[in-house]
Amino acid sequence: MPDSAVVATSTAKAPPSPKGQGSGLTDDERKPLSKVMLGTCLLCICVLASSVRLFSVIKYESVIHEFDPYFNYRVTQFLTNEGFYNTWNFFDSFTWYPLGRVVGGTMYPGLIFTAGAIWNLLQWLHIPVHVQEVCVFTAPLFSAFCALATYFFMKEVRGPGAGLASAAFISVVPSYISRSVAGSYDLEAVAIFALVLVFFLYVKTLNTGSLAWATGLFFGYLYMVASWGGYSFIVNLLPIHCLACIVFGRASTNLYIAYAPFVILGALAAMNIPVIGFNAVLMSEHFASFFVFGILHAALAIQYIQKMLPPRAYEAAKRAVLGFGATIGAVLVLIVVTYVTASPTFGWTGRSLSLLDPTYASKYIPIIASVSEHQPPTWSMYFTDLHIAILLAPAGALACFSPLTDASLFLILYGVTAVYFSGVMVRLMLVLAPAACCLAGLALSEMLSYLCTSLETERQEKLASAIPAASGTSTIGGGGVSAPSPAATKKAAKAAARRGVAIAGDSSASWSMSSWTPLPKDVAIGGLFFIFILLSSYYKHSVYVSGEMYSAPSIVLQSRNPDGSVKVFDDFREAYAWLRYNTHPDAKVASWWDYGYQTTAMSNRTVIVDNNTWNNTHIATVGRAMCSPEKKAWEIFKSLDVEYVFVVFGGFIGYPSDDVNKFLWMVRIAGGVFPDVRESDFLDEDGQYRVDKSMGAGLRDSLMYRLSYYKFADVGPMMGGPRGFDRVRNVEIGLQDFELEYFDEVYTTQSWMVRIYRLKDVPNTDAGLRNLAVGRAKDKRIRAPSPSA
Repeated sequence: MPDSAVVATSTAKAPPSPKGQGSGLTDDERKPLSKVMLGTCLLCICVLASSVRLFSVIKYESVIHEFDPYFNYRVTQFLTNEGFYNTWNFFDSFTWYPLGRVVGGTMYPGLIFTAGAIWNLLQWLHIPVHVQEVCVFTAPLFSAFCALATYFFMKEVRGPGAGLASAAFISVVPSYISRSVAGSYDLEAVAIFALVLVFFLYVKTLNTGSLAWATGLFFGYLYMVASWGGYSFIVNLLPIHCLACIVFGRASTNLYIAYAPFVILGALAAMNIPVIGFNAVLMSEHFASFFVFGILHAALAIQYIQKMLPPRAYEAAKRAVLGFGATIGAVLVLIVVTYVTASPTFGWTGRSLSLLDPTYASKYIPIIASVSEHQPPTWSMYFTDLHIAILLAPAGALACFSPLTDASLFLILYGVTAVYFSGVMVRLMLVLAPAACCLAGLALSEMLSYLCTSLETERQEKLASAIPAASGTSTIGGGGVSAPSPAATKKAAKAAARRGVAIAGDSSASWSMSSWTPLPKDVAIGGLFFIFILLSSYYKHSVYVSGEMYSAPSIVLQSRNPDGSVKVFDDFREAYAWLRYNTHPDAKVASWWDYGYQTTAMSNRTVIVDNNTWNNTHIATVGRAMCSPEKKAWEIFKSLDVEYVFVVFGGFIGYPSDDVNKFLWMVRIAGGVFPDVRESDFLDEDGQYRVDKSMGAGLRDSLMYRLSYYKFADVGPMMGGPRGFDRVRNVEIGLQDFELEYFDEVYTTQSWMVRIYRLKDVPNTDAGLRNLAVGRAKDKRIRAPSPSA
């Protein structure tokens, strides 16, 4: 029932409004109903978040996507067979031949252990599910968990209305969908959930000052550290927030409880993850947390002294504390500076430096710059990946200032830093997505609250004017119920509407606490309709992007024929199957590092390099072979015991992400280690990279060109084009007819996307190499012991 829409006199109460004229429910009756509605909405959001990510399974099949997930899948298989403990000691001899890889010490185990725990739980429940299915559906499951974490995070920042709106946004935001569709078994599948969970636990601890929540923050951060290298964003964002609170005079015991245990216990937690180890206290990207840790203690010490001492004694003590702190701080800074300057990168990792200086990777680490997801995003990507969230986010940032709390200050800092880092690297759009959704959800909640409350105010005013007409306007008995004045009616209506803000949006809406003017009914209805149109377009766009742009696995491609039918290109799995069943188990396979994880997982063959990219020299050696003439490349591969080489070629069907388009990165990476490899040798006279008759001499003689275009000229007319026409570069290749002397073509897939070659033992055309091989064979026979011996 509405709260006294009619103001009664001091001696009598107004008669209760008939049911149907008010809300029809008391506050006690409304609370359980609102909880049921809230739970239903959250359930629908979780179902939507998971189901929108299933297009990849519906349109294609249940398969692992991209490249890196195949390593995670392979290690998860090992975990389910050998157990959690043995996974820490897993040494993989099938990668980085002849070096191998200590998997347990070079991986983030969070995702793999999570999937392994889910699989073991299903087995314990006697649910026969293959481990691949668990890997495929892990990301959609955790996207629902991420929506729940977002709700609780924003509930702490501004209230349940903002939390519900933010969860609705993040459930289908395209940027997050791109890394969490079914089959995207990459680290971000669980890491984004862990990121938002840590933020929720931190803000919850800020608001409550509870050590129990601080303990939860420690465990949440431990899971984040174990899941993704993006934990460094958290370990720098929280110190920034803590420092901002100190500067703005907001230092408190709640802040201390939230931050101080996090710094110490968080560092200990990170040190227990082998891939991080002592880097948690030795790398520059972690120093900010310890620096602010000291400042926080100094600020709280000064606050304590101020409360305990009179003003004059306080000033003296303050000077002493500041002097002592400055001395200790100067000594520590000197030690840190001395330690940092001893490193050529000042204690920063290459990826961290590429974030602070966007030009660093292109200048010094081409292998980082060569990855497409490490490139800066275009403006169109922001709209594609965030849609209206990027338009509403600034309004949400402004709403955070009224009122400005520790939690809303944290959200502002999160949004600002995420915007910067997303502008440096496309991959970090993932970090921006939760911030944009939270800010957009806050703005949407504020708008809905204002519009709905305007409608509620008008309804209360009509109800207030209807009750006096029913009860009469004359005074009964000289002291009975009298009609309220118009001013009192309007004031009571506004008060009732203000108390009912939580029904429409959020009880802590900033505008509801100050003077405001309700909108006319037509304007409010028009605003609600406009918001409905915006949200409809957002969901339509997100579903379309999920189904058409982000659901296609890179290992299986599709295109449309002129008659509208679907053409499937399954060349990658065809090539990997050929290697698995037509080469001996100990065969060594060379390719560019992009395909290393897939080759090991699907072909079960030893590779020279893979996507871990930890050894730049090894990758540069493969790049040098690819850009060398055939004879020199044969010698390099033979020195690595390589027996098969394959290249990915798209000139036949128009696949643009082939090795010919990646070739200049191979040259740059090789040139960074081997000075004799110069990029200018592979460009034409105008400095352009071309494959037609004007191409550079280095490209014409390179192994990559020879393996990609071998016998290609004869298949051009099969596609209705001229002889030797490359459908990706849209030119006729310059060198069309040539033979290979050191490599034999053993298999080319149906659409010519993967071409596999075997190294000849001793080329017949090279007498020097043949005589050398014969001499080595004689030496082996001479040194071999006799059977009698």
